Amino acid sequence: MRIEHIGLWTKDLEKMRAFYSNYFDAESGERYHNPKKGFSSYFLTFSSGSRLELMHREDISKENEESFGYAHLALAVGDKKAVDKLVEQLAEDGYDLLNGPRTTGDGYYEAVIADPEGNLIEVTTN
Repeated sequence: MRIEHIGLWTKDLEKMRAFYSNYFDAESGERYHNPKKGFSSYFLTFSSGSRLELMHREDISKENEESFGYAHLALAVGDKKAVDKLVEQLAEDGYDLLNGPRTTGDGYYEAVIADPEGNLIEVTTN
């Protein structure tokens, strides 16, 4: 098991992408945009292979500033079967399944669960 990526909600997607690219030599992937949800993101890859997902959604505003910052931890557990098996076990053990398993618009097969303190964990494929 490994951390696949960490998600970060941003106010200014382009400014944050430039910051991590310029100062930390992160390589940016293509911008993903889902107009239906008003969601956009970039995956930034660091030389170690670690990745950061910068995310912006139109309905998150200055009036709702507590929504900015870290959004989730994504843990890669293997293939779709491994995701399904772990999510089933977590649900049986009483943890909240918030979304999925499903294939997302940007190609991830994932499910989202809440840990005991409500932090979001994306259980995903490699």
